Amino acid sequence: MITLYGFGPAFGLPDPSPFVTKAETLLKMAGVPYRTALGNLRKAPKGKLPYMDDDGAVIADSTFIRWHIEKKYGVELDRGLSDEQRAVAWAFEKMAEEHLYWALVHARWVDDANFDRGPRQFFASVPAPARPLVIAMVRRGVRRALHAQGLSRHTPDELLRLGRRSIDALADHLGGKPFFMGPLPTAVDATVFAFVCSALCPQFVTPLRTAAEHHDNLRRYVGRMAARYYPGYPDLAGAKPAEAGRPLPETLRA
Repeated sequence: MITLYGFGPAFGLPDPSPFVTKAETLLKMAGVPYRTALGNLRKAPKGKLPYMDDDGAVIADSTFIRWHIEKKYGVELDRGLSDEQRAVAWAFEKMAEEHLYWALVHARWVDDANFDRGPRQFFASVPAPARPLVIAMVRRGVRRALHAQGLSRHTPDELLRLGRRSIDALADHLGGKPFFMGPLPTAVDATVFAFVCSALCPQFVTPLRTAAEHHDNLRRYVGRMAARYYPGYPDLAGAKPAEAGRPLPETLRA
């Protein structure tokens, strides 16, 4: 039996990490039996979640999880796509993971109000006397990572323009198609769904969320994907703009 290790449901999402949601959606697409469990970053093979244990074979990183599933279980998640379409799908996947992701991290971890709405709850188990120090240390680490990546070197307006460009590109390519590459879901849909869900997350009040909400096709797309793979999340399936900062029910990386 496969065990997928993640953070667990939070913020009205199947997982606060879009990478964990991506990996779980890939497993659902492949139709492979699995279970989920809470992961421990200190025990994770690469210090990040998700990772997967498949009968003793431990695979870290959502992309390597995909390749393992396809190889071991004989599943072709990009079945029907041409080489050109596969290249386009890969480029969009990396745009979401290596660019849009950091804009989402900035919105959640650097903005004080959004940090209080979400990530602060990750530290609830830290003893109260040490909690402020631990929070400050972790947030400094996130800021250093954002600075090294380069996104936080921009002004807030410049950062928003870059993040919005990625969201607009996703919406433009999706167009009126049911799924990202055509009439049927393929591997890239696991990534696009996970990251658009994160951008639309009503737990956080961000310009990126507003930008995503302006694209009706993205909201409808999230609704289709949620209805297909996460039917237990009715608010996601509705994919409606939410009241600012209103958390969704609990039922409903990095």
